[in-house]
Amino acid sequence: MTGSADFLLNGKRGSGLDVHDRGLQYGDGLFETLEVYQSRPLFWDLHLQRLTKGCHRLAIPAPDPLVLRQEGDQLIRQCTHGVLKLIVTRGCGGRGYRPPEKPEPTRLLSLHPWPDYSEQLTQNGVRVRFCQTPLGLNPQLAGLKHLNRLEHVLARSEWWQADIHEGLMLNGQGEVIEGTMSNVFYFSNGDLFTPAVDQCGVKGIVRDLIITLARQLSLSVSETSVSPERLLHADEIFLTNSVIGIWPVRQLGDHRFILGENTRRLQAAYQQLWQQQAGYA
Repeated sequence: MTGSADFLLNGKRGSGLDVHDRGLQYGDGLFETLEVYQSRPLFWDLHLQRLTKGCHRLAIPAPDPLVLRQEGDQLIRQCTHGVLKLIVTRGCGGRGYRPPEKPEPTRLLSLHPWPDYSEQLTQNGVRVRFCQTPLGLNPQLAGLKHLNRLEHVLARSEWWQADIHEGLMLNGQGEVIEGTMSNVFYFSNGDLFTPAVDQCGVKGIVRDLIITLARQLSLSVSETSVSPERLLHADEIFLTNSVIGIWPVRQLGDHRFILGENTRRLQAAYQQLWQQQAGYA
């Protein structure tokens, strides 16, 4: 792959997005980000399920799964390793917030080069920080991977140091919710905890997989309120998303953490799932 993205807009190459599209005008839509390996879109079914559920919650007609898969396969058929992004918007509408009575959704699929993440980040852990930009509370949007990402853009603009790999975001009540691009987990006394995302934040598909894997490993898992103090006193911390998989945290602010055995167990279990998706098992 080259450094530029290849894309299909409503199944066509070379088309331009209408300036009246509500995804552009209002962020009225949803997106998914998938790893592609050897022309396979990994965890496709889980991403499609979340996208479809999100469309239902926002009253956007969900795209035909077969059409999406055909368009995705068209983009990735020669991709060794990359990132496939799916965007679905409500389509075009007139000026004003009122949505059209009969929306005609827009589909935008784009293929991007695999990010230059060192394997050492997975093995040795990452350095992270707390962000100042808060997440607003909105239960109606909580959990969705919607297009309104301005809070995350502002949070990510808070640092430029290359050795800081992620920033953790809090809600207006001072509770840790997620990273700018990841979900957060931590171990305390052998039990696993992750911030609840019922008021704000994204419910990642890898987040759900890790919760399932932890229970299969007989680990106690709780989705709960997490204060910065609780996180700083954790035994182990790690981050997840569909591109990074599992990144252990070696440092949060000035606090250093061990790369513990429980995190390694989950990394091994997740790697088995990944290999199944990649066609190795």
